[in-house]
Amino acid sequence: MAFDLEAVRITALPEDAFYISDFITEGEENWLLQKVKSAPLPRWTQLSHRRLQTWPSALNKSNALLASPLPAWLRSPIIDPRFETLGIFNDAPHQAPNHVLVNEYRPGQGIMPHEDGAAYYPLVATVSLGAPIVLDMYHKHPQGDREESSTQAKAGRDVAGIPSPNRRPQYRILQERRSLLIMRGKMYTDLLHGIEETTSDEDLGPHSICNWELLREREPYQIGWYERKTRTSLTYRDVLHVVKMGNTLKFLGGR
Repeated sequence: MAFDLEAVRITALPEDAFYISDFITEGEENWLLQKVKSAPLPRWTQLSHRRLQTWPSALNKSNALLASPLPAWLRSPIIDPRFETLGIFNDAPHQAPNHVLVNEYRPGQGIMPHEDGAAYYPLVATVSLGAPIVLDMYHKHPQGDREESSTQAKAGRDVAGIPSPNRRPQYRILQERRSLLIMRGKMYTDLLHGIEETTSDEDLGPHSICNWELLREREPYQIGWYERKTRTSLTYRDVLHVVKMGNTLKFLGGR
Protein backbone atom coordinates (compact mmCIF):
# COMPACT_ATOMS: atom_id res chain seq x y z
CA MET A 1 0.00 0.00 0.00
CA ALA A 2 1.31 3.45 -0.89
CA PHE A 3 2.49 5.70 1.92
CA ASP A 4 0.25 8.66 2.80
CA LEU A 5 2.25 11.71 1.73
CA GLU A 6 -0.13 14.16 3.39
CA ALA A 7 1.85 13.94 6.64
CA VAL A 8 4.92 15.38 4.89
CA ARG A 9 3.23 17.88 2.57
CA ILE A 10 4.80 21.36 2.51
CA THR A 11 1.55 23.21 3.07
CA ALA A 12 3.03 26.69 2.48
CA LEU A 13 3.70 25.80 -1.16
CA PRO A 14 1.39 25.43 -4.16
CA GLU A 15 0.39 21.86 -4.96
CA ASP A 16 2.29 19.50 -4.75
CA ALA A 17 5.49 19.40 -2.67
CA PHE A 18 6.55 16.93 0.02
CA TYR A 19 9.58 16.73 2.30
CA ILE A 20 10.86 13.65 4.14
CA SER A 21 13.76 14.59 6.41
CA ASP A 22 14.95 11.08 7.31
CA PHE A 23 14.63 9.40 3.93
CA ILE A 24 17.87 7.39 4.13
CA THR A 25 20.19 6.40 6.98
CA GLU A 26 23.65 7.79 7.61
CA GLY A 27 25.15 4.47 6.54
CA GLU A 28 23.25 4.57 3.25
CA GLU A 29 24.29 8.20 2.73
CA ASN A 30 27.97 7.35 3.21
CA TRP A 31 27.66 4.38 0.84
CA LEU A 32 25.98 6.49 -1.85
CA LEU A 33 28.59 9.23 -1.54
CA GLN A 34 31.33 6.64 -1.96
CA LYS A 35 29.62 5.33 -5.10
CA VAL A 36 29.43 8.87 -6.51
CA LYS A 37 33.11 9.54 -5.76
CA SER A 38 34.26 6.20 -7.21
CA ALA A 39 32.59 6.78 -10.59
CA PRO A 40 35.11 6.94 -13.48
CA LEU A 41 36.32 10.47 -14.25
CA PRO A 42 34.71 10.47 -17.76
CA ARG A 43 31.36 10.14 -16.01
CA TRP A 44 31.74 13.68 -14.70
CA THR A 45 30.77 16.72 -16.77
CA GLN A 46 32.48 19.86 -15.51
CA LEU A 47 30.34 22.98 -15.82
CA SER A 48 31.27 26.53 -14.86
CA HIS A 49 29.37 26.43 -11.56
CA ARG A 50 29.25 22.73 -10.64
CA ARG A 51 29.96 19.26 -11.95
CA LEU A 52 27.52 16.44 -12.61
CA GLN A 53 27.04 12.83 -13.63
CA THR A 54 24.21 11.72 -15.92
CA TRP A 55 22.80 8.19 -15.58
CA PRO A 56 22.31 6.06 -17.60
CA SER A 57 23.10 8.66 -20.30
CA ALA A 58 22.30 12.18 -21.48
CA LEU A 59 19.24 12.82 -23.61
CA ASN A 60 19.68 13.07 -27.37
CA LYS A 61 18.78 16.08 -29.53
CA SER A 62 15.17 14.90 -29.64
CA ASN A 63 14.99 14.84 -25.81
CA ALA A 64 14.84 11.04 -25.91
CA LEU A 65 16.68 8.62 -23.64
CA LEU A 66 18.46 5.56 -24.98
CA ALA A 67 16.93 2.56 -23.23
CA SER A 68 19.33 1.34 -20.55
CA PRO A 69 18.89 0.37 -16.90
CA LEU A 70 20.08 2.55 -14.06
CA PRO A 71 23.04 1.12 -12.13
CA ALA A 72 22.14 -0.96 -9.10
CA TRP A 73 23.45 1.62 -6.61
CA LEU A 74 20.99 4.23 -7.90
CA ARG A 75 18.09 1.77 -7.71
CA SER A 76 18.57 0.34 -4.21
CA PRO A 77 17.80 1.57 -1.60
CA ILE A 78 16.25 4.67 -3.22
CA ILE A 79 13.83 3.28 -5.83
CA ASP A 80 13.58 -0.19 -4.33
CA PRO A 81 12.09 -0.24 -1.80
CA ARG A 82 11.48 3.39 -0.80
CA PHE A 83 10.02 5.00 -3.96
CA GLU A 84 7.96 1.88 -4.53
CA THR A 85 6.57 2.13 -0.98
CA LEU A 86 5.74 5.81 -1.45
CA GLY A 87 4.13 5.10 -4.82
CA ILE A 88 5.19 8.51 -6.17
CA PHE A 89 5.94 7.27 -9.70
CA ASN A 90 2.89 5.01 -9.97
CA ASP A 91 1.19 7.34 -12.48
CA ALA A 92 4.33 8.02 -14.53
CA PRO A 93 4.55 6.39 -17.99
CA HIS A 94 7.28 3.95 -16.91
CA GLN A 95 6.04 3.73 -13.29
CA ALA A 96 9.59 4.33 -12.07
CA PRO A 97 12.36 6.86 -12.67
CA ASN A 98 14.65 6.03 -15.59
CA HIS A 99 17.04 8.98 -15.38
CA VAL A 100 19.23 10.38 -12.60
CA LEU A 101 21.37 13.52 -12.43
CA VAL A 102 24.09 13.55 -9.79
CA ASN A 103 25.00 17.18 -9.05
CA GLU A 104 27.86 18.28 -6.82
CA TYR A 105 27.67 21.78 -5.34
CA ARG A 106 30.72 23.11 -3.52
CA PRO A 107 30.51 26.23 -1.32
CA GLY A 108 29.88 29.22 -3.58
CA GLN A 109 28.38 27.14 -6.37
CA GLY A 110 24.76 27.04 -7.50
CA ILE A 111 22.43 26.98 -10.48
CA MET A 112 20.33 29.76 -11.98
CA PRO A 113 16.53 29.53 -11.75
CA HIS A 114 15.22 27.06 -14.33
CA GLU A 115 12.51 24.53 -15.11
CA ASP A 116 13.13 20.90 -15.96
CA GLY A 117 11.14 21.04 -19.18
CA ALA A 118 8.78 18.89 -21.18
CA ALA A 119 11.17 15.96 -21.72
CA TYR A 120 10.17 14.58 -18.32
CA TYR A 121 7.01 13.48 -16.58
CA PRO A 122 6.08 16.39 -14.26
CA LEU A 123 7.55 14.93 -11.09
CA VAL A 124 11.04 15.27 -9.63
CA ALA A 125 12.37 13.51 -6.54
CA THR A 126 15.67 14.76 -5.12
CA VAL A 127 17.79 13.08 -2.44
CA SER A 128 20.35 15.35 -0.71
CA LEU A 129 23.69 13.98 0.50
CA GLY A 130 26.61 15.37 2.46
CA ALA A 131 25.31 18.79 3.50
CA PRO A 132 22.18 20.96 3.56
CA ILE A 133 21.33 23.59 0.97
CA VAL A 134 18.51 26.06 0.30
CA LEU A 135 16.44 25.73 -2.88
CA ASP A 136 14.89 28.99 -4.12
CA MET A 137 11.55 28.95 -5.96
CA TYR A 138 10.25 31.61 -8.36
CA HIS A 139 7.02 32.03 -10.30
CA LYS A 140 7.70 31.87 -14.03
CA HIS A 141 5.87 34.99 -15.12
CA PRO A 142 5.02 37.25 -12.18
CA GLN A 143 3.27 40.57 -12.82
CA GLY A 144 5.70 43.17 -14.07
CA ASP A 145 8.71 40.87 -14.19
CA ARG A 146 10.85 40.83 -17.33
CA GLU A 147 11.66 37.33 -18.41
CA GLU A 148 14.71 36.79 -20.55
CA SER A 149 14.82 34.22 -23.31
CA SER A 150 14.98 30.61 -22.22
CA THR A 151 18.31 28.83 -22.08
CA GLN A 152 19.59 25.34 -21.57
CA ALA A 153 20.72 25.38 -17.97
CA LYS A 154 21.92 21.85 -17.36
CA ALA A 155 22.25 18.35 -18.73
CA GLY A 156 18.97 16.94 -19.95
CA ARG A 157 18.17 20.20 -21.73
CA ASP A 158 16.47 21.82 -18.78
CA VAL A 159 14.94 25.11 -19.81
CA ALA A 160 15.55 28.26 -17.78
CA GLY A 161 13.63 31.47 -17.34
CA ILE A 162 15.88 33.96 -15.60
CA PRO A 163 14.28 36.34 -13.09
CA SER A 164 15.53 39.92 -12.93
CA PRO A 165 18.58 40.31 -10.66
CA ASN A 166 16.74 42.24 -7.92
CA ARG A 167 13.91 39.74 -7.63
CA ARG A 168 13.70 37.68 -4.45
CA PRO A 169 12.48 34.07 -4.42
CA GLN A 170 8.82 33.54 -3.61
CA TYR A 171 9.58 30.40 -1.61
CA ARG A 172 12.64 28.79 0.00
CA ILE A 173 13.09 25.12 0.89
CA LEU A 174 15.88 23.91 3.18
CA GLN A 175 17.03 20.47 2.09
CA GLU A 176 18.86 18.61 4.85
CA ARG A 177 21.34 15.84 4.20
CA ARG A 178 19.61 12.44 3.93
CA SER A 179 16.31 14.10 2.97
CA LEU A 180 13.94 13.64 0.03
CA LEU A 181 12.15 16.51 -1.70
CA ILE A 182 9.29 15.65 -4.08
CA MET A 183 7.79 18.23 -6.41
CA ARG A 184 5.02 17.51 -8.87
CA GLY A 185 2.04 19.11 -10.56
CA LYS A 186 2.05 22.93 -10.38
CA MET A 187 5.28 22.91 -8.39
CA TYR A 188 6.90 21.33 -11.42
CA THR A 189 5.11 23.16 -14.24
CA ASP A 190 4.53 26.67 -12.86
CA LEU A 191 7.65 27.46 -10.83
CA LEU A 192 11.35 27.88 -11.48
CA HIS A 193 13.90 26.55 -9.02
CA GLY A 194 17.50 27.51 -8.42
CA ILE A 195 20.36 27.55 -5.91
CA GLU A 196 22.10 30.79 -5.03
CA GLU A 197 25.84 31.01 -5.58
CA THR A 198 26.92 31.75 -2.02
CA THR A 199 29.20 30.39 0.69
CA SER A 200 26.46 30.63 3.33
CA ASP A 201 22.68 30.40 3.34
CA GLU A 202 21.20 33.20 5.44
CA ASP A 203 17.91 34.61 6.72
CA LEU A 204 16.82 31.18 7.89
CA GLY A 205 13.84 30.61 10.12
CA PRO A 206 10.12 29.80 10.18
CA HIS A 207 9.41 33.17 8.51
CA SER A 208 11.39 32.27 5.37
CA ILE A 209 11.77 28.48 5.10
CA CYS A 210 8.60 26.79 3.84
CA ASN A 211 9.39 23.37 5.28
CA TRP A 212 10.68 24.62 8.65
CA GLU A 213 8.25 22.50 10.67
CA LEU A 214 9.21 19.37 8.72
CA LEU A 215 12.96 19.70 9.35
CA ARG A 216 14.70 16.90 11.20
CA GLU A 217 16.86 19.40 13.10
CA ARG A 218 16.01 23.07 13.54
CA GLU A 219 18.59 23.96 16.20
CA PRO A 220 21.57 24.26 13.80
CA TYR A 221 19.69 26.98 11.90
CA GLN A 222 18.26 28.93 14.85
CA ILE A 223 21.05 31.52 14.51
CA GLY A 224 19.67 32.29 11.05
CA TRP A 225 22.49 31.03 8.81
CA TYR A 226 24.98 28.24 8.16
CA GLU A 227 28.17 27.88 6.18
CA ARG A 228 27.85 25.76 3.08
CA LYS A 229 29.75 22.52 2.67
CA THR A 230 29.87 20.26 -0.37
CA ARG A 231 26.39 18.95 -1.13
CA THR A 232 25.59 16.17 -3.60
CA SER A 233 22.10 15.64 -4.99
CA LEU A 234 20.50 12.66 -6.72
CA THR A 235 17.68 13.90 -8.95
CA TYR A 236 15.29 11.18 -10.12
CA ARG A 237 12.93 11.71 -13.08
CA ASP A 238 11.03 9.77 -15.74
CA VAL A 239 12.04 10.64 -19.30
CA LEU A 240 8.91 10.37 -21.44
CA HIS A 241 10.50 9.31 -24.73
CA VAL A 242 12.73 6.23 -24.59
CA VAL A 243 14.27 4.64 -27.69
CA LYS A 244 15.94 1.27 -28.11
CA MET A 245 19.42 0.93 -29.58
CA GLY A 246 18.13 -0.96 -32.63
CA ASN A 247 15.68 1.79 -33.49
CA THR A 248 18.39 4.41 -33.11
CA LEU A 249 20.77 2.56 -35.44
CA LYS A 250 18.00 2.02 -37.97
CA PHE A 251 17.18 5.72 -37.88
CA LEU A 252 20.82 6.72 -38.36
CA GLY A 253 21.26 4.22 -41.19
CA GLY A 254 18.38 5.72 -43.08
CA ARG A 255 19.78 9.23 -43.08
